[in-house]
Amino acid sequence: MAQGYLIFHLNLAFSSIKAEARPEVIRNCYWPLLELAESEGIPIGIELTGWTLQQIALLDKSWMERFRSMLKNRQCELIGSGWSQIIGPLVPYEVNRWNQKLGTDVYQQLLGVMPKLALVNEMAFSTGMVDVYAEAGYEGIVIDRDNVRLALGLGHAPLSATPTHALGCGDRSLPVLWSDSILFQRLQRVVHGDIPVSEYMAYVKERAVQDGAVLPIYCNDAEIFDYRPGRFTAESRLHPDGEWARLKQVCSRLKEDLALDWLSPGDALALQAAIPSPNIRRLTSVSQPIPVKKQAKYNINRWAVTGRDDLWLNTSCHQIYQALTQDDGALEDSWRELCELWASDLRTHITIERWDDVVERVSNLNHRLGLVHFRSEVSDTAEPHKPLCEITLPQDVKIDQDEEGILWTIKTPHVHLVLNARRGLAIKSLAFKSHHFEPVIGTLPQGYFRSIELGADFYSGGVLIEIPGERSRVTDLEWVTPSVRQQGAELLICASIPLAQGILRKEIVVDVKSERVRLSYNFKLFERPLGIVRVGIMTLLPDSLFLPLAVHCVNGGPEVEVFHLNQEVNHGHAASTLVSSTAAFGATDGRFVIKGAANRRLVFAWNPAGCAAMPMLKHQRAQERYLTRLSFSLCELDDTSCAGGRLVPFTIELSVA
Repeated sequence: MAQGYLIFHLNLAFSSIKAEARPEVIRNCYWPLLELAESEGIPIGIELTGWTLQQIALLDKSWMERFRSMLKNRQCELIGSGWSQIIGPLVPYEVNRWNQKLGTDVYQQLLGVMPKLALVNEMAFSTGMVDVYAEAGYEGIVIDRDNVRLALGLGHAPLSATPTHALGCGDRSLPVLWSDSILFQRLQRVVHGDIPVSEYMAYVKERAVQDGAVLPIYCNDAEIFDYRPGRFTAESRLHPDGEWARLKQVCSRLKEDLALDWLSPGDALALQAAIPSPNIRRLTSVSQPIPVKKQAKYNINRWAVTGRDDLWLNTSCHQIYQALTQDDGALEDSWRELCELWASDLRTHITIERWDDVVERVSNLNHRLGLVHFRSEVSDTAEPHKPLCEITLPQDVKIDQDEEGILWTIKTPHVHLVLNARRGLAIKSLAFKSHHFEPVIGTLPQGYFRSIELGADFYSGGVLIEIPGERSRVTDLEWVTPSVRQQGAELLICASIPLAQGILRKEIVVDVKSERVRLSYNFKLFERPLGIVRVGIMTLLPDSLFLPLAVHCVNGGPEVEVFHLNQEVNHGHAASTLVSSTAAFGATDGRFVIKGAANRRLVFAWNPAGCAAMPMLKHQRAQERYLTRLSFSLCELDDTSCAGGRLVPFTIELSVA
């Protein structure tokens, strides 16, 4: 006998649902869901945020009371989410803690229940999220199986090889209840009438035989049955027979024809957790540090650097977060408002009316906290830059140019830096005293790799802008005449580079008393394009860092996650002509560390409250050599992208500690 379970995700904050349409959603989607559980005797898992539960209680209290009664009678099961549907790997740990606390408080207040299971929001999972959910009191989590298997290189392995438990940053682990993207999409299609019921039944029967496990028949939205939110210009029509009625018929057929035994998600998890030899491991990899649900277009950048203006909104949220952490008297209401502003649905297909409301809410919260709303441009410093001949340098600091004025060499007791003035101040080489002045970042010239696939120059410190619709590809590799000035213990080398979209002001700052170099990118007169903007593109010199390499960063959890660079990686690889990338790191504390052998390390640090950029990695082998590059994305392209908004200035500091 086959076994299966159903989990429905309820979300009144869904990006395309207008506020005035929420009662219709409750009537058309949420009431039929309870009736399905009751009439068919299926212990359905119902996952919703604390915010959505509170909205339902305000708009239709009778639904909430019916739900509470059914929970008490074990006719359905509450699956936790948090106060708001937040992409956990993109927000600081303290925000994730608050989001879970506020959510569980509402569950207990309105329903008298503390859920055992939590569905990871949008299935955007990082290793650190295990610790977040465990600390909140959950006994298991629901995440997407297909993309975890992809991350672990198990795409062609038998299903039995899939881990049963997710290991956190330390020794803590949680059992996993899996969602299956193909299974839930097939159910959607048969209910919408896109495929015949007979075809669907044959597929589920085949999966029951192949998988030999409890089937996650459905784990997705409730709002797509008998309702269309207007998300796309072309949406499928509502089925004339009624989609909840068709869903009920399909569930009956599964029970009658396949002898499917319906389990509650909690019972399904108990079976998973009770196996004699659990397979416990970390569920991420350097190629997929944050697995997400469904197909490749649903990668982490969807909520980070696309949408109407995700970068600006995430940067604003980081500013508010930093203000709250510095305020010992910060009110719970302020943390609740921040969690709502960090909601995933504000970052995808949000309506213009709701977006305008978000902008106003950010402004109001900034005003309440005494924050100055940041501007998209940084004004020039008052002190003008001077020609090199007019600068008086300390005796142990040297700036030299080659005879053609192409290469500028800056030497301090701590840093040796060579810049290329014919390539927009690209870094020819950067070396630190701790590394015995062996360059760790720089330029790999054409011919370094024997493969024609890599037959180009690979610079460091550059900018790449691509606008597919305009067939435009812009870099900052232009001839410049740098200006120089000294400010205390810092030496500033600056150039303004005219580009097609505006003027890029690029500044490189060398601290003459420490092992620190800072690069700043300020975009004057730029509008955020409908395309790609990646800055701070760094080419590592692996011979100096000493292989093997490992990456260390925090992705929304309490501790650093470690990723060994033991496979090829290309986060910036386009998933399609409409989706420009496939992965990235969260690096929610603005710190990204690359460690090599012999205790060599390279630290990249930035302030997410200044610019919440997304670090993306490429690591490719070419015979006996490697190309390893790190870039920071300010803008990517996907189906949620809208032109316009702010191109936020970005500053990155490179050091060894």
